Amino acid sequence: MSLQKRSISISGHRTSIALEPEFWEVFDAMCRSANRTPADMIAEIDRNRGSEGLASAIRVHLLNWAGTQQSKTP
Repeated sequence: MSLQKRSISISGHRTSIALEPEFWEVFDAMCRSANRTPADMIAEIDRNRGSEGLASAIRVHLLNWAGTQQSKTP
């Protein structure tokens, strides 16, 4: 499985994030659901990640979000 990279600005700094395509699909769905831009969402995750790597923090955030979405379905 190959990683897909996306470039984004966080607090005025350009960075590149590499995730599996499946994670990007869930990330895009989460942004649409929250009516937020990808840059805003990643900036929030970045602020709250502690010492964890950004890509790992995004994956964990997405898993948590997907779990909450799953619990909303009857």
